Amino acid sequence: MKKLLGLMLLLPAATSFAQKLDTLTIEKIMRDPKWIGVSPSNIKWADDSKKIYFKWDENASGNTALYSVAPADNRAQKVSITEQRALSTDNGDWNKKHSQKIFSKNGDLFLFDIKTNKTTRLTNTVAQETAPAFSGDETKIIYREDNNLFAISLKTGQLIQLTNFVRTATDKKSKDNPNEQEQWLKKQQLELFDIIKEQAKEEKKDSIQTELLKPEKLKEIVTGDKRISGVKNSPDGRFITYRLTKRADGVQNAIVPNYVTASGFTEDIPNRSKVGRASSASETFVYDKRREAYYPIITSDIPGIKDLPDYLKDYPDELKERQKQNADRPVTIDGVLWNESGSNAVVIISSQDNKDCWIMRLDPVSGKLSILDRQRDEAWVGGPGIDNPGNAGFIDATHFYYQSEASGYSHIYVVDVESGAKKQLTSGKWEVQTLQLSNDKKTFYFTANIDHPGITHFYSIPVTGGTPVKITGMKGGNEVTLSPDEKWLAIRYSYSNRPWELYIQANKPGAKAVKITNSVSAEYLSYPWRDPEIISFKNRYGADVYARLYQPKKADPAKPAVVFVHGAGYLQNVTYSWSYYFREYMFNNMLADNGYTVLDIDYTASAGYGRDFRTGIYRHMGGRDLTDQVDGVKLLVDKYGVNPKHVGLYGGSYGGFITLMAMFTEPDVFSAGGAIRSVTDWAHYNHEYTSNILNEPFTDEQAYRKSSPIYFANGLKGNLLMLHGMIDQNVNYQDIIRLTQKLIELHKENWELASYPVEDHGFEQPSSWADEYKRIYKLFEGTLKK
Repeated sequence: MKKLLGLMLLLPAATSFAQKLDTLTIEKIMRDPKWIGVSPSNIKWADDSKKIYFKWDENASGNTALYSVAPADNRAQKVSITEQRALSTDNGDWNKKHSQKIFSKNGDLFLFDIKTNKTTRLTNTVAQETAPAFSGDETKIIYREDNNLFAISLKTGQLIQLTNFVRTATDKKSKDNPNEQEQWLKKQQLELFDIIKEQAKEEKKDSIQTELLKPEKLKEIVTGDKRISGVKNSPDGRFITYRLTKRADGVQNAIVPNYVTASGFTEDIPNRSKVGRASSASETFVYDKRREAYYPIITSDIPGIKDLPDYLKDYPDELKERQKQNADRPVTIDGVLWNESGSNAVVIISSQDNKDCWIMRLDPVSGKLSILDRQRDEAWVGGPGIDNPGNAGFIDATHFYYQSEASGYSHIYVVDVESGAKKQLTSGKWEVQTLQLSNDKKTFYFTANIDHPGITHFYSIPVTGGTPVKITGMKGGNEVTLSPDEKWLAIRYSYSNRPWELYIQANKPGAKAVKITNSVSAEYLSYPWRDPEIISFKNRYGADVYARLYQPKKADPAKPAVVFVHGAGYLQNVTYSWSYYFREYMFNNMLADNGYTVLDIDYTASAGYGRDFRTGIYRHMGGRDLTDQVDGVKLLVDKYGVNPKHVGLYGGSYGGFITLMAMFTEPDVFSAGGAIRSVTDWAHYNHEYTSNILNEPFTDEQAYRKSSPIYFANGLKGNLLMLHGMIDQNVNYQDIIRLTQKLIELHKENWELASYPVEDHGFEQPSSWADEYKRIYKLFEGTLKK
C-alpha cells in the first residue's frame, strides 16, 4: 500500500472487505470484535447431564444471553429467567454416589437430588453461607459462614457451630471493683442486717447452680490481626485445619493517575505493589476437637527447608550472611487434602522463594509431616497443574495423585502415602494441561498436546497406568467439559482461522462431534483468512522453536518482514486453534496481503513445551527469548528471501518488552519496532510474576540489570514507536515515562510515544485499537519498504 490515509478515505463505499486490504481495513478489523461473531463461552452442564448451558450472542447484537442445548436434540435455545433462577452453581460438592449435590447460591445453601430432580433450599438467611461439602458419613452438610464452620444435619435439621474464631479472647465478666468507702459500707450492711446475709447466701447458691447448668462453651480460637482462610473439616469430623496469614507491614503500592474523569479532576487509582515487596507470613493449624487443642503444622522438619538458591553464589557476601543465619525459608501450605474416611491427609507446600514444592503426609494428631515428593527447581517451580490442590487428591485410602515436572514435562504421578512408593502414569515430550478424576475413581481424564505441541485433545487413562486413549478427533484446540454422569463431552473447538464453536460428543473414542453453534459472521467469512503454516526451526542452542508463518502471495519488492511477539511470556500462541491474539492474527493477514512475510514465534519461555523451555529465561529475560527472534529472522533471510535490512517487529506487554530489547540490543537485525504496553524495567513490575524469574532486585541485581530495557536504551538505532495506556494497572504508565526520560537524556531522536488516556493494559475502545495499529502500520510502511 502506497496511498496516504486521506486518499484511502475516498475509496467508494462498495469496496468489499475481501477486495481491498489497506489502512482503511484497520478500522474494520480493530472495531468491536462482535463483528466477527460472538463465540459460546462459560460452558456448564446441568447437574442431571441432560443439558449444556452456555453464554452466547447468536446474532452478535451486543446482548449476550444464556442458552441451553440437550444432547437428545442438539438445538440451542435461550433459557428463561425462571429456569435460570433454578440453576445450581459450580461451587458445590457431590456425594460419593454422585446422586446428590450441595451448592451455595446467593449466600444460601441448596441440595439437588438427581433421582427426584428436585432442589431443596436448606438456608434462607442474610448471612453468606459458602463452600458447602458433605461430611465424611454424608449425614451432615459442612459449610462456612464468616470463616467459621457450621454443620447441618440432613436427618434432623440440627445446626451446630464447629469453630469459634475470634480476633481477641472474650473477657470474662468482670466483678465490681469497689473503692475503700464502698467496701466499708458493704461490710457494714452484712454486719447489721440478717436479710442482707440471707440474700448473699441465695445469690451465691444461684450462681453455683447457674454455672453447673450452663451449656459447654465452644472453644475460642484467637486469630488476632491475622486473616483466616482455608478452614476445612476432616471427613471423620475430628480435625479442623485452617490458615492464619499476617499481612506484611510497610508495603507501598503504586498509584495510577486517571486524567479523563467525570469530575474533571485527576483521580488516583490505587494500584499494586512492586517486585521485592515484603511478603505475608502464614501458618496452618490443626484443631483437634476431641482434645480441644489447636497447634501449628510443623514445617521446621521439611527436607531442604534451609536450602539456599544457587544464584547466591554470584553474591558471596550475601551467601555467607544467609549461611550464617541458617534460617528456615518461609513456606505456604496451599491445601490440606483428606481421603474419604479421614484416615490419611496430605498437604501441598510451596516455598516463598519459588524454588520448592513439597507433597507431604500430615499426622493431624501431632502436626508433624513426612515427605512424599519434593520438586526442586533452581529456576522456579511451575508448569501446568503443579502445586495446585485442584489437580491433586486421593484415588483411594492410600494412593494420592498429583502432577510433576520431574521428567521435564508435566505428567501424572501416584504415590502410596503409607509406603512412599511412587509411579509415573504418563510420559513423553508433551504436557498434561488439565486433569480430572472420574466419579468411580478408576480413570483419569486429561487434556494434552501429544500429537503436536499446538494441538490439544482429550484423553483417558486408568488410574493404574497404561496407554492414553484419545477421545476427541478434531484437529485444533479442544476445550472439553465432561458431563456429571461422564457420558458426554461439551467441546469448545476452534481452528487457526475459525473462532470457537460448541460441539457435543459422546464420551467414546471415535464418536462424532456434532456442531451446535454457528457464530462466525458472513462478513468475516467474506475474506479468505490464512491458515498460517506452522513450522519449526532449531535455535542456536539446539532446541526446537515453533512458529506461525504468513507468506505473501506477492512479496513487496523491498522483501520486508515483520516478527510478531506474543505477550504474557508464559503463553502458547503457535497452535492450530483460534488465537488469543485474534486482532494481531488479522493484522498479520493484512501485512501479508501488503507484501510482508510475517513470523509469529513461540519463543523460549512459551507454554506447552516443557520445563527447560519454560525456565530458559531464568535470570535473563531478553536473553534466549530474544535470540529466538533473531534466529527466526535468519531463517526468513536464508529460506524465504527476506531482505535482512527490512525487518521489523511488534508486540504488546511481554511482546512490547521483547520489542524494546530487540531495538536496543539487536539494532542491526531490527530496523523498526512497535512496542505496546511494554515493561521497560522489571524492578517496577509486580512481585508474583517477576520474582519467579529474576528473584528480587535487592538480592539479584545482576538479573534485573541484564533484563531491563532501560539499561540498554543507548543502543537504539532504528525507528521505535512506543504505545501505552495511561491508566495501565498492570504495566504502569510510569514505566514508559521513565524510559522516555532516559531516551531524552541520551539525545535519541528516532522514537515516538503514543499515549492513550482512557486505556488500561487491555485496550477496550475500538478507536484506540485502530489508532495504535494505524501508527504501527505507518511505521513499517515508512521504514521497511524503502
